[in-house]
Amino acid sequence: MLLVATAVGAIVGRIIGDSLDTALLAVIAGFIATITAIIVRNNLLNRLTGVGPDDFKIPMVVTVFSVIAAIAGSLASKEILDQVGGKFSPEWIGTVAGLASAILMSLLMVTYYMNPAPRR
Repeated sequence: MLLVATAVGAIVGRIIGDSLDTALLAVIAGFIATITAIIVRNNLLNRLTGVGPDDFKIPMVVTVFSVIAAIAGSLASKEILDQVGGKFSPEWIGTVAGLASAILMSLLMVTYYMNPAPRR
């Protein structure tokens, strides 16, 4: 999931290029990368191999949280690149936005599928 999101983020960054502001570029690249990574993960892991839960039966709350994770990861990656300094190419902005969004989405999925301990 992380590799797919990183690659898709770089591709989206390259396609959109310098036509948008860096924050908007990061949000769009992170969102598209996260959605693509979820679809690829579900098709590869669940449908072809039968491993892992079926993510298309997730409640609407988790879908909203995934959109929030994509936005937060993208904007966080833009801020990280701003703190490093320098002028970064759109490919790097998309790459880091896709990676950060996928990391946050992965953490969300781990949290969602984690079983709490039973109360005594």
